[in-house]
Amino acid sequence: MGIYAYICFLSALSILLGFITSKISDKVQSTIAITASAMVGSLVLLFFGWLGWFNISSMATEVMQQVDFTSFLLNGILGFLLFAGSLGIKLPVLKDQKWEITIFALFSTTASTFFVGGIIYAIANLIGLPIDFIYCILFGALISPTDPIAVLAIIKNLRAPKRLSMQVEGESLFNDGVGLVIFTTIFAVAFGGQEATFSGILGLFFHEAIGGILLGFVLGFIAHILISSTDDGSMEILLTLTIPTAGFMLANNVLHVSGALAMVVSGIMIGNWTRHSGFSEQSQRYLDHFWEMIDHFLNFLLFFLIGFALLLVDFNIYGVVLMLLAIPACLFSRYISLWLPFKALQKVRTYNPYTLKIMTWGGLRGGLALAMALSIPTKTAFVNSIDVKDLILVMTYSVVMFSILAQGTTIEPLIRKAKTVDPNKEAYLQPTNSSSH
Repeated sequence: MGIYAYICFLSALSILLGFITSKISDKVQSTIAITASAMVGSLVLLFFGWLGWFNISSMATEVMQQVDFTSFLLNGILGFLLFAGSLGIKLPVLKDQKWEITIFALFSTTASTFFVGGIIYAIANLIGLPIDFIYCILFGALISPTDPIAVLAIIKNLRAPKRLSMQVEGESLFNDGVGLVIFTTIFAVAFGGQEATFSGILGLFFHEAIGGILLGFVLGFIAHILISSTDDGSMEILLTLTIPTAGFMLANNVLHVSGALAMVVSGIMIGNWTRHSGFSEQSQRYLDHFWEMIDHFLNFLLFFLIGFALLLVDFNIYGVVLMLLAIPACLFSRYISLWLPFKALQKVRTYNPYTLKIMTWGGLRGGLALAMALSIPTKTAFVNSIDVKDLILVMTYSVVMFSILAQGTTIEPLIRKAKTVDPNKEAYLQPTNSSSH
């Protein structure tokens, strides 16, 4: 069978699994239940393979390799998921949080990259595994951005306080784009022959980031003009599809700028500007229903593949040690990288007392980190005869699964507590006088 057939069957399985888990319990988030079920399924397949039954384990692994998780996400459905997520971002609330989101997306993501890289470099050398610093930083770059796909799927359903929700959602959408740019930049130095000079790295970073943002404005403007010129409701919705399809491909494959940032910017424009001046009232409802359906479908499929990505991970003793240590290292780095700017911001604004805890524990990693880890070339860098990619992939998978299964299932009590702390207090809903303009 070809790749299309595999995607069709996997899509049907993910939807059926989502249906079954929702019938069993509606208290567990469907994305978490699908991931856990798929991971258990992959463990069962590996056990069957170990017993030598039916050769089913190798068949399943071959299917996962055929699907090409990296290309499927990074060059495919990521554009749809980011565009769908950014359509729901309310610009007035985003403006209220513009400094927090900018600082967390730029400073905290970059700082966490180097914190994680430094800790892993020190740990690896302590256990007799002298990994080059550039590969440790590469791991820090792919694991530091919180995955908006994983975050939005959970935070939205729990209905967190408005400002707190926007901090988490907005940061995750933008640090996703920033993280991809940082990863691409470091990847070019590690594997692409890019000269490791400050000006060269900075130039590559700004080309990706600024280019992606500018393209997002252009795509959003063109779509706005076209949508505003027609009263055909179906055509209006179809025109929005051109952004995460041709627009995303144009960014990634032709202009080589950040397609992720382009989708976020254009999605915010369509969701705020075009929604109110280009769509009819009926088309606005169609817009929300259509993209919500696309979002749910692709989320089901993505989290299903995340669970089965276990079949692609090659475990070894060094990898297991790093796997166990990478989880606290990433949590610590996430907390410190947020705490530093948060303490400065607290001098001019009042925040819900649970903000830092929720942003740390709610900073989930998902398919994006796995896709970046899987994109690292095999058999190009070794340490103690172990492929560096295998070590990075083991650490990535452990952090991703811990964040989805442990953090994702225990974040709800924190959000409930945040709701009970003076929920109507104006300071939590509006800027303080010292920060308003």
